[in-house]
Amino acid sequence: MRVDPCYYCGRPAYPSKGITFVRNDGCSFRFCRSKCHANFKMRRNSRKLKWTKAHRAAMGKEMTVDSTLAFGARRNVPVRYDRELMDKTLRAIQRVSEIRARRERVFYKRRMAGRRERELARARRLVAENEHLLPRLRGSEKKRLAEMGAAEEDVEREEMRLRDGKRDKGKKAAAGKVFGGEQRRLKVRVDGDVEEMDVE
Repeated sequence: MRVDPCYYCGRPAYPSKGITFVRNDGCSFRFCRSKCHANFKMRRNSRKLKWTKAHRAAMGKEMTVDSTLAFGARRNVPVRYDRELMDKTLRAIQRVSEIRARRERVFYKRRMAGRRERELARARRLVAENEHLLPRLRGSEKKRLAEMGAAEEDVEREEMRLRDGKRDKGKKAAAGKVFGGEQRRLKVRVDGDVEEMDVE
């Protein structure tokens, strides 16, 4: 059973599935589905569409140079049927697919190495560029802390804690004042007492 790759996207086109387009000059093109055939007729460049193998190979996301890829190359050499040769070929196909899967995993790990550090660096750069958008203590809050006798270092520490979002539960009321009035919810007990609850 010959499984040809799709001319457009590179996916396997199995026998009796997909579309075969034969041009006037005798060239035949095999497509795995109507989506590929339609894009081919619209003369769209397959390297510019992200879902094709050509685009993935061009962007370095797919293995392109490997000895296992040459195993499935098309060879139009007639060979007389031999049961032992057929058995060897089937075993080799399974072995090659295992080797290719292992190499693809290694390729993916190498490609993704250092990704976390790059994302962190990008996030830090974004925060540094847009530092003016981060929450700060209001002037009235700073004044209130100064009146209470807090040093400038304490005010800066409070502001940094507010920015980092590492506030403990005792400071949540002060944080609520920074962004506007606190929401309060009243809880009425059975004996008639009214209790205030903070909404977080």
